[in-house]
Amino acid sequence: MAVVYDSSNIFAKILRGEIPCNKVYEDENALAFHDIAPAAPVHVIIIPKAQAVSFDDFAQKHPQHLAAFFQSVQKVAAELGVQEGGYRLVTNHGADASQSVPHFHVHILGGKPLGGLLPDDGLSR
Repeated sequence: MAVVYDSSNIFAKILRGEIPCNKVYEDENALAFHDIAPAAPVHVIIIPKAQAVSFDDFAQKHPQHLAAFFQSVQKVAAELGVQEGGYRLVTNHGADASQSVPHFHVHILGGKPLGGLLPDDGLSR
């Protein structure tokens, strides 16, 4: 099934400058900014400048940009100073993963011990 990118999503509007963000980093491949509802002391979102709904969509439509995008992710983590203590990268794909914005993005979370990968709800074992 073909995935159709909706250019009216909030991250597309941020990329076009229609909605402001608290920018952390920008290069030709990516834009990084602070999450408006942080889940950790350090919580930054990184979005590619390419139109893609999810990681799968990005990997299929823009494989030539994968390495450069993730190099940008690494640069942002370094600039945030979370490398020594550790950090988590999170990307969600689809409804079951609670993807809330239909534009591929990666969260960098850090600045404190983050605990286990998923909450212990009895289903993750």
